[in-house]
Amino acid sequence: MQSLAMIENWPVPTAAAAVLTSDGTLLGTHGPTAHRFPLASVTKPLAAYAALVAYEEGAVELDEPAGPEGSTVRHLLAHTSGLAFDEHRVTAPPGTRRLYSNAGFEVLGDHLAKATEIPFPEYVRQAVLEPLGMTSTTVEGSPAKDGVSTVDDLVRFAAEVQAPRLLDPRTVLQAQTVVHPGLKGVLPGYGHQNPNDWGLGFEIRDSKSPHWTGLSSSPATFGHFGQSGTFLWVDPAAGAACVALTDRAFGPWAAEVWTPFTDAVLAELGASR
Repeated sequence: MQSLAMIENWPVPTAAAAVLTSDGTLLGTHGPTAHRFPLASVTKPLAAYAALVAYEEGAVELDEPAGPEGSTVRHLLAHTSGLAFDEHRVTAPPGTRRLYSNAGFEVLGDHLAKATEIPFPEYVRQAVLEPLGMTSTTVEGSPAKDGVSTVDDLVRFAAEVQAPRLLDPRTVLQAQTVVHPGLKGVLPGYGHQNPNDWGLGFEIRDSKSPHWTGLSSSPATFGHFGQSGTFLWVDPAAGAACVALTDRAFGPWAAEVWTPFTDAVLAELGASR
């Protein structure tokens, strides 16, 4: 895909990207797709997928208590537990506000480790990474932000999310469906959003503006971006997914180049139909 070459003009030392269709067909790649990049918050969908495997295995229930009083596994996955951004401090009753929380995912990781009796990094490896052949990916440290991966590996994950083998498709549909609709909140890097919709570990685009995806991205688009200059989106309307990884921290540069890049990818996909 010619649009992928746009990453050559991004103001970053290293970048790699790929686009694949909903049936897993790789349409194109650009850059060093085997290079390992820190994922930052793109770690969260991997952690969430592991939590959903634990749910389907019967190790946890989505509505069992986890985190602050009144909070559940579902609240932690959907950033509605009430925990602060980076502190294990409660700032709102569960289910009342969309408070994006790294701390919430760390509590989730601890909860799953206790439930499965397997350290969370090892559980992610056994439940998600190994079955998908993601041999260059690790999730050590925080389940919220300490993953390291490659475009090649995240293509495998994006293929799984679009055509699940590890999970029941109905579970993945839950993950891309809004949990606690109508809640306001801050989307890091993009300000207050009303509503600030989220599924189970995946952010849902809906009508957010501004946003890190494209102006032409469908409201059903879901995924995640990371403060290390990384993103993964799935656009069900386009029948495709895109991964882009860089080694420059998120900032105004990303807000300037990511949206036109995604719009160019979507335009090329539309033209090829």
